[in-house]
Amino acid sequence: MSDMRSTADAPRSPGRPRSLRADEAIIEATLDLLAEGSTIEALSIEAIATRAGVGKATIYRRWAGKDALLLDALRRLKGVLPQPAGHSIRDDLILLVDAIGKNMDPRAEKIMPCLVPAVNRSTDQYQLYQNIIAPRRQLMREVLRRGIDEGVLRPDTDLEVTMALLTGPMLIQRVLQWSPSLNEVNLPVRVVDAVLEGIRAR
Repeated sequence: MSDMRSTADAPRSPGRPRSLRADEAIIEATLDLLAEGSTIEALSIEAIATRAGVGKATIYRRWAGKDALLLDALRRLKGVLPQPAGHSIRDDLILLVDAIGKNMDPRAEKIMPCLVPAVNRSTDQYQLYQNIIAPRRQLMREVLRRGIDEGVLRPDTDLEVTMALLTGPMLIQRVLQWSPSLNEVNLPVRVVDAVLEGIRAR
């Protein structure tokens, strides 16, 4: 697979400082093209450069390739990682579950559902998706482990299955609008309480 290091991971070389305006224009152009219907496979560095008003060399000085650029762009779309306060396992899980499928950028509603077929077709796109969600999954895993260590959750709790139980309902509702009778406002609380009922220490 091609190099997927983002700009945050790549070493900086000495010389003239990078233009943040150019960085922003490139990220925005990438997201705009995806929102307008370009597939990940069809999206090209040339098209991104044209939309951003920069040369292709400008992009390649910042990102190792298209996958690295997509990683940064889609991370932007997902927003900042929520930060659990650490006082209550229930409250921290509600915070993390509420963030699932919730995107402040309106382009996300057009882009994220289109990633599903791409992920299923391509091992490269599957890895891209994993790189985006891995930090969020790890955050939830840490909260659950803390719950076990504090005696709040059963010591035999299956962390991976529990994360799937917490995540699945939010994704199916927010991405696919599965049931019009479900209230998204209180759904995170209902999901967390239902799952905790099964894994809470007795």
